Amino acid sequence: MFGEMLQKPGVKDRPNRNGAMRRLTNWLLILLALALLALGAAAQFALIHVPAPPLVLLAAGAILAFLLAIARLPLRVRRPVVFLVTLAALAALTGGLAYFQFVIKPGMVKGFITAAFAPKPTAVAVEDAKHENWPPELTAIGTLRAYQGVIIAPQAAGVIISKHFESGDDVETGALLFNIDDSVEQADLANGLAQLKNAEATLARQKTLVVQGNTPQSSVDTALAARDSAAATVERTRAIIAQKAIKAPFAGRLGLRNADIGQYVAVGTALVTLQQLDPIYADFPAPEEALRSLAAGQKVSMTVDAIPGRAFEGKIQAIDARVSAESRNVTVRAVFANPDRKLLPGMFANLTVTTGEPASVLTVPRTAIVYSLYGDNVFVVAPAPPAAEKSGAENKSGANDKGGASGLIVERRFVRLGPTRDGRIAIEEGLKAGDRVVTAGQIKLQADTAVTIDQTAALPPPAETPRP
Repeated sequence: MFGEMLQKPGVKDRPNRNGAMRRLTNWLLILLALALLALGAAAQFALIHVPAPPLVLLAAGAILAFLLAIARLPLRVRRPVVFLVTLAALAALTGGLAYFQFVIKPGMVKGFITAAFAPKPTAVAVEDAKHENWPPELTAIGTLRAYQGVIIAPQAAGVIISKHFESGDDVETGALLFNIDDSVEQADLANGLAQLKNAEATLARQKTLVVQGNTPQSSVDTALAARDSAAATVERTRAIIAQKAIKAPFAGRLGLRNADIGQYVAVGTALVTLQQLDPIYADFPAPEEALRSLAAGQKVSMTVDAIPGRAFEGKIQAIDARVSAESRNVTVRAVFANPDRKLLPGMFANLTVTTGEPASVLTVPRTAIVYSLYGDNVFVVAPAPPAAEKSGAENKSGANDKGGASGLIVERRFVRLGPTRDGRIAIEEGLKAGDRVVTAGQIKLQADTAVTIDQTAALPPPAETPRP
């Protein structure tokens, strides 16, 4: 009896303790569900940062709350609900596995393959577009021309009997160059002098006889005409003799001698050239639209291939009075000092005419320009857009970062080009100051290609820019 009395309180207290524990557990689970829902909502609205995704926290809280709600149902209602929930969970699991197998997994495989075989970023050299002060200039190519230049040729035919120079000599005005055989003319001169002497004596006698009244005036007139004819014959012979002594018409440099002693030369045969080299002309064509900015006296700078590294300064002397109907160009003549006579007629010349005051222009290296049939363009380096801004097709392919590790891509910009100068070219439209343009490595680039900057990829500039 006493034992039963001792056991009855224990038996009654055990269900009470189990119920209390169950209620405590339920309250803890409710608090946990509410905490998960609160954390998920706060993380979703970026109020706090949690290591797990917000949707996972919200889903866990909702599932826990749903399970607690099912536990509170009566037993006869709970069983069908649990059955339906279990069936729905199995269906959802089956659908999820199928979706993963046939949708997500192929996309992942495609992304892995794309990432594995994706090309590495291209190494390029870049340089910033910048403003420079350039004076307006007109560039042209021309030809040097002697200030005076002639081909020495005989006016009278004959055999050369002597020469008085060597090829390439500098001579003064009137210097004797050739002697052509004038022995016949010398004999004619002696005969003419004798005839002239006789005619003068005859004229003197006739004048004496006229004064004495022994001869008519007509005899004096005849003698006078004979004397004048003899004098003209002498002068003609002397002129022929002078023509056979060939002299330099002006000071200059002789070219190569084309005749030798003993050679018979006809009238007009080219014997040697004579060029006055200081000063020297440079003739060059300019388009007709340049006439509005060209004027006599403007400064001209000239370089020649034969004397690299040296610039010659001169000025425009004259502009032709007509424009060529064939080329629509006008010929301009500039004059340059040539005291050392290094510049020779016929040389190829690069000329630059300064036509105004300096102005600010946007320039880039000439190597940055890509010439194509669709228009001149450049590649500009820019940051790659973030993955969230890309289209869904790009995200599914796994290309969520076009810029690769560098985070840089290139953009193709079409530009309008201006003049060129010293390896740089002016950009009139399509760029702004500070844009980083690719100067080396463009051959591998397309729009949106990932790149890395490597200044060592640039080719070293040549010692001398080749002329096209």
